[in-house]
Amino acid sequence: MHPESSRMKGNLPDGISVVVPVYQAVDTLDELVRALDVEIPKLNPNFEVILVDDGSLDDSWQVILKLAKEFPFIHGIQLMRNYGQHNATLCGVRNARYAITITMDDDLQHCPSEVGKLFAELKSGYDVVYGAPRRQTQGYLRNLVTRHTKRFLAWVMGVPSVRNISAFRVFRTDLRRAFEAFSSPNLILDVLLSWGTSRFSSVYVDESPRLTGKSNYNFFELVQQALLILIGFSTIPLRFASYLGFFMTLFGLGVFLYVLVSYFAEGSLPGFPFLASIISLFGGVQLFTLGIFGEYLGRVFSRSMDKPSYVIHRTSGPESC
Repeated sequence: MHPESSRMKGNLPDGISVVVPVYQAVDTLDELVRALDVEIPKLNPNFEVILVDDGSLDDSWQVILKLAKEFPFIHGIQLMRNYGQHNATLCGVRNARYAITITMDDDLQHCPSEVGKLFAELKSGYDVVYGAPRRQTQGYLRNLVTRHTKRFLAWVMGVPSVRNISAFRVFRTDLRRAFEAFSSPNLILDVLLSWGTSRFSSVYVDESPRLTGKSNYNFFELVQQALLILIGFSTIPLRFASYLGFFMTLFGLGVFLYVLVSYFAEGSLPGFPFLASIISLFGGVQLFTLGIFGEYLGRVFSRSMDKPSYVIHRTSGPESC
């Protein structure tokens, strides 16, 4: 069991928990917390802000400690090392004390003033509401990969109608009971949320330009994220391997018939280049299929080691884990 699992028992009090995964955010944390102090009380006077330091190499943790002394609603958590955005967010979600949870980035691109739009949609009967930016500010290739990755993620989650998946979310904290026993270093929080509900929605929000630093997700990391969704939370590649094997069996049968017809019609067999090409083709398909099985086997091996999603180093604020 996780050390914070006791928070998951019983009814949660009315209020809002804001979860912010923090990484190299020494220049933005102070402004973000002060903005939340202005905007969140407009929605509910009972609230907390959980800042999860995901192994930052700068002085982010020192800033969190300073803010925790100034603002009583701050709950700081420092992880042992960098585990990733989704892992740090999961840690904050599991430590949330109130019935509604908000997750947002630490770079001020997710505007606290836009949270009200998500809440209005949540009250319409949904369990998870995303805040999608009206306009994508990244390059064309980056936007293209991001858009298709989100669409595929929505399909894996079983809610293909919601394509505007974002780290800017508001959801009912009780959903975490659906993944209370989950423990793996490889995770997508949105997939875990889909284990508890299918009532997803999204609204368009204004997104501020990045003031400092750059995105921690480059093109190759987005591709790795897509592969994690594809192999870690679906069986689509295995089905594809099965269909490919069936197709190649039919193709091999066709080649065999072609060889027989050539032998009886022309008295000779096809030449070496033809046979070499067929052998290379079938060998490539076999190696590709074995690669798919290897990816799944590797993830099973990783899960068998029971590696945690995160490890908490220390905490600060009104309540310890």
